Amino acid sequence: MASDRRRRPMDNIIRLRRRRELSPTVTESEPPRAPKRWFGTTTILLGGFALLMLAGGGLLTLPVAHHGSGFTAMETAFFTSVSAVTVTGLTVVETPVYWSTFGQAVIFVLMLVGGLGFMVLSTFILLLIGQRATLEERLLTRGLMRDTVGVDQMQGLRQISRAVIGIVFLLYAAGTAIFFWQIHNMEELSDLNSVWHSLFLSVSSFNNAGFNIIPEVPGGSVTRFISDPTLLITMTVLTMLGGLGWVFMVDVFRQRRFARFSLDTKLVLVTSVSLWVLGAAVLYVAELANDDALSWVDKGVGAVFQSVSGRTAGFAIMDFGEVKDVTKSTFSGLMFIGGAAGSVAGGIKVATFAVLMAAVVSSLKGRAHAEAFGREIHQSQLHRALTVAVLGLGLIVVSATVLTTLEPEIPFLDIIFDTVSAIGTTGASTGIISDTGLASKILLMVLMYVGRLGPVALALALAPEEDPAVYRYAQESVKIG
Repeated sequence: MASDRRRRPMDNIIRLRRRRELSPTVTESEPPRAPKRWFGTTTILLGGFALLMLAGGGLLTLPVAHHGSGFTAMETAFFTSVSAVTVTGLTVVETPVYWSTFGQAVIFVLMLVGGLGFMVLSTFILLLIGQRATLEERLLTRGLMRDTVGVDQMQGLRQISRAVIGIVFLLYAAGTAIFFWQIHNMEELSDLNSVWHSLFLSVSSFNNAGFNIIPEVPGGSVTRFISDPTLLITMTVLTMLGGLGWVFMVDVFRQRRFARFSLDTKLVLVTSVSLWVLGAAVLYVAELANDDALSWVDKGVGAVFQSVSGRTAGFAIMDFGEVKDVTKSTFSGLMFIGGAAGSVAGGIKVATFAVLMAAVVSSLKGRAHAEAFGREIHQSQLHRALTVAVLGLGLIVVSATVLTTLEPEIPFLDIIFDTVSAIGTTGASTGIISDTGLASKILLMVLMYVGRLGPVALALALAPEEDPAVYRYAQESVKIG
């Protein structure tokens, strides 16, 4: 027996641990630190816009900012400031009549900074002083840059920032030269005033701001130029370029052929042209066809100009308060769509609308995924587009309901039109804003602020980053239709 208990060469000895050896080992570790997002790039964007609006409103309240004596009412000054920073163009008072040269200069600076975009401008300044964005800021702002600027990396944004400033100012200069050539013979303007008015109009046109300081005539902001095709065409081109964005322009310049364009560029181009044609056709048939005072050239140019401007800029050759209901409803839809991502225009963006339409067409064809131009659109982008559209539509419904309650004497279609104009930062108006109360003006200011920054920017600023799903629920069908 003793010899059997001896260890043999191939035997394995298993020893059980004693109870004291099996006791758990307790270690202390610091809890993971939550990222400090209070001073992230997105928060700086939101706060920067708000501070710029406050500073502009404070300057516009000063007696030197307007013709006459005394301080400007707070609601008028801050409404104008918010409208300028968000490049909307909605006004409480007539810009060329009420504001002095100093006030007009303040509005000019506000819409210049707001048009270029606080994000691009601040990033450009950071480049000049040698600072670099942190990895945390890159992660927090990636989604925002993809949706608003069209790039995924900070390096891409920096490269665009270097180029866009020079390109935009060249366009400003070209527009100023053409406008000066057209208005320098106006009796009420000297040569120096003509240069100032031309520069203001050029910046306002490209930035889709809708502000104009050239003396007006009744009927619209640029009604006096309805028979000046050169000036209207120049404004149309600048508004188009500003509403399409620099990312679109760079892609078109580099590729030069439609087949080589990116899917985003193709969607933006085809959808924008379709919307311009739709708006021009409605305007021509409903408003301009029976105007015997205009030639067919003036009617055609005017229809195209108003279609382009009415969707993103807000310049008007007609009084939208007097147009037919079909025109108001059509342009309410066009303003809701707005311009392209990465542009100075607002709205839910053309690509958002195009993605939704591609999903509808693909569904009618029996396709399982949204497709366009031989490419499949990622499901996450479809979800994002649907979210933005539903949030925007819900905001319009709620805001219009509140405004109707506050202003029961104003026609509902006019309220819808101006509400969409504020959210889409377009600036076209039926003329009801000056008749609204303080509460309504405050609501419109909030809508312009939210419409400019967009639901995506607000969601990124207030919500944490999405965690990848580790599980999926069982699928079940629901009844549709």
